[in-house]
Amino acid sequence: MTLQIFSQVALTCKDPITTEKFYTQHFGFKRARVAKLPDGSQIVFIKMADGAFYFELFQAQEKMPVAPPTKDGYQYPSVRHLAFKVDNVDAKLAEMGEDAKITLGPLNFDEYITGWRTVWIADPDDRIVEISQGFVDQDSPPPLETDLTGQKTQPIHVA
Repeated sequence: MTLQIFSQVALTCKDPITTEKFYTQHFGFKRARVAKLPDGSQIVFIKMADGAFYFELFQAQEKMPVAPPTKDGYQYPSVRHLAFKVDNVDAKLAEMGEDAKITLGPLNFDEYITGWRTVWIADPDDRIVEISQGFVDQDSPPPLETDLTGQKTQPIHVA
């Protein structure tokens, strides 16, 4: 089998340079490449410090056809939000200052996972970004037996 790696997400931006500055300043991305396209536009590639993940930044050609998301993101089928883990949510918010446009939280989720704390903010393009601390995987997650509305389903078993 060929190695498969989730490597990038393409973001359409009101102002790619403002978006680039936001993610480089607050989440450790750095510019990796600029690709000029035949029509004269360009794609800016920024990557995380470890080089394992990229954002491709495109200039928006149209206005957003729906209202910007609120709280923790859109409730209809869509990308709900982007997410980053930090050591301390409150310290990250303080570090970001006015750039941290909070849409929901911070909230504690100790009843689900001890120490899990999350806040959601809007990036320069109004995308929702989750910043959380303390999330850990379950040792043996059970199979899904109901859908998210509580309806019984056939269990999903992954080898």
